[in-house]
Amino acid sequence: MIPFNAFSFKRWWAIVLKEFLQLKRDRVTFAMMVVLPIIQLALFGFAINTDPKHLPTAVVSYDKSEFTRTLLSSMQTSEYFAIDTQITTPQDAQEALQKGEIQFILTIPPGFTQKLLRGEKPSILLEADATDPITISIALLSIEGIAEQVVKKDLTGSLSGLWSQKKPFDIRVHRLYNPNGINQYNIIPGLMGTVMTMTLTMMTALAITRERERGTMENLLATPARPLEIMTGKIIPYVFIGLIQASLILFASHFVFDVPFNGSIILAYSVALLFIAVNLTIGITISSLAQNMLQALQLTIFYFLPSILLSGFMFPFSGMPTWAQHIGEILPLTYFNRLIRGIVLKNNDFAMLWPNIWPLIIIALVMMTLAVKFYKKTLD
Repeated sequence: MIPFNAFSFKRWWAIVLKEFLQLKRDRVTFAMMVVLPIIQLALFGFAINTDPKHLPTAVVSYDKSEFTRTLLSSMQTSEYFAIDTQITTPQDAQEALQKGEIQFILTIPPGFTQKLLRGEKPSILLEADATDPITISIALLSIEGIAEQVVKKDLTGSLSGLWSQKKPFDIRVHRLYNPNGINQYNIIPGLMGTVMTMTLTMMTALAITRERERGTMENLLATPARPLEIMTGKIIPYVFIGLIQASLILFASHFVFDVPFNGSIILAYSVALLFIAVNLTIGITISSLAQNMLQALQLTIFYFLPSILLSGFMFPFSGMPTWAQHIGEILPLTYFNRLIRGIVLKNNDFAMLWPNIWPLIIIALVMMTLAVKFYKKTLD
């Protein structure tokens, strides 16, 4: 048993001061301890929203009357539907829906008003991009209430008999790409990007930082090999690891979770390879900024947290405020989620995927340029 007088307050206080000095010198760790809680508060308090509104909606109308104008006005007023007036043809609307540029297509058939006034109960078609069931669920629930508002507003007086016994018209909803609203169809493909973002970025950042701590990286950089040769050579093994991860998730998604694969397997692996390259270059950049393995781990988490929350993987991208969407647009995972879901569920071709491919190419080039620049400094 240690006697009480064996404890020295002076020695204890010296250790406390030493830890404070260590924190002061390790500014990255200290900053992460302060910044991470602030980011989490901002993301969960302001950015995350499971009730998305102002979803882009194209209207293909072959009948323009007081009733159709009231319907469109009510949809806009509900805040769930944002009418896109630039898309008016069926071909443009279908292409925009497949690309993910719009969420709904409302088609009003010819002769709708005449059939309505004759009591024939006409139908209006509402097509929805159901790849993410959560995004559209509340908006679709509101459509019946919107139709009832139109009926009560316009079918009055002598026309009130049209809705006294039954609904005077139907809004038929077609859920495209995921008709049964199965969440796994949306989550499992997105999981591929999430897994690769976490593992590849962390492995690259920690592996290179570990060599720097051991002193072997400096020896390697002292050889005639150029920094670009060293870095690209070191990341090749991780490329194969990323491809193995992608293959496992694609295999499990189809044969274990019954997720349909409607697109090109070559395109799927091509965009996966590009995304792997992006994450590896980000990992190298993190390793060049970090002074030790702990800092590399902290910076990886700092990058991963917004990626998983603001990319549309866990929460609807459309439900985020504008500032959060702007942040999401600079995250590689946002583009990869759109790409892999477009291939797997929508059978998108290269032309439809290109708007989400070129940002990944630019990010990879910028990250590699930064990594080379930082590693050149280690040779000084």
